[in-house]
Amino acid sequence: MTAARRGGLIALVGVVLIGGSGFSCLTQMTTMPGASFAGPAPALTAEEAALAKSLEADVTHLAVGIGERNLGNTPAKLEAAASWVEGELLDAGYAFTPEPYEVNGRAVKNLVADLPGTRAPKELVIIGAHYDSAEGTPGADDNASGVAVALALARSLHATPQARTVRFIFFTNEEPPYFRTPAMGSDVSAKNARARGDDVRAMLSLETMGYFTDAPNTQHYPWPFSTFYPSTGHFIGFVADTESRALAHQVAGTFRAHATIASEGSTPPRFIKGIDWSDHGPYWRAGYQALMVTDTAPFRNPHYHEATDLPATMDFARLARVTVGLEAVVRDLASLR
Repeated sequence: MTAARRGGLIALVGVVLIGGSGFSCLTQMTTMPGASFAGPAPALTAEEAALAKSLEADVTHLAVGIGERNLGNTPAKLEAAASWVEGELLDAGYAFTPEPYEVNGRAVKNLVADLPGTRAPKELVIIGAHYDSAEGTPGADDNASGVAVALALARSLHATPQARTVRFIFFTNEEPPYFRTPAMGSDVSAKNARARGDDVRAMLSLETMGYFTDAPNTQHYPWPFSTFYPSTGHFIGFVADTESRALAHQVAGTFRAHATIASEGSTPPRFIKGIDWSDHGPYWRAGYQALMVTDTAPFRNPHYHEATDLPATMDFARLARVTVGLEAVVRDLASLR
């Protein structure tokens, strides 16, 4: 855990414990509607088994077939990853729009593909994932997993447009040294959306989603968070801030009604360091409701930002279960209920 993450969590503990209402505050931040899935999961259906294989193939292509992909060490592979995502979107029936910009005189781009809404096309639900990897890692979990799930959702939803427009965005430059700078792809995207006056009703950042384990004491949080969350890394997490609490509750409630995998959520205040550390953060700063879907990355996965972040370390059956739950979430968010 970085010093910044540790400091932010310590700050949160101090804030919520001052004044005698700490337990109540933490409960509000960590309680989600519905019941997290518990007990043995049913066998995958034939469709879910096929989905698991498709997810594995996509992650393997990005992490092994292409490998490390970033502007610093491997710019050609970063472009190869973008070209591959473009091809997958075209094969799924989408017309994609590049969102180009420059970083130190070098051309980079986000990739945008819309499933136009049938009743409220100007109202947007954004599904985002970054296709770059950190320097020195092939980035299977971080973040080929998020890209694979975003592509799976795009393929599945294409035949059934929703009331609202579902916009898929594949971001570049999420990883350091561009993180939380104007060169971050999602920062460019969120600012462009705000400048256009886009009516973004929800943004989901798909980030590090494929590492799960049933081994005890594999999920690490400092006290008092260990009081509220499991100590086993078998669940998917939803991370929002207080301003996006309503979105987090809607997402968690819908997910739990459909998914056959455990889930947890948190909505601490935005000033806590670390909770904005992905592509949802720029959307918060642009004034939109957003959340991150994650396996909690360094709080669980020992391969995070390491050369060992490879497909063999991932659980694609569980990732398929997450994808099924998220499809129900996207359909719900894109409806006009």
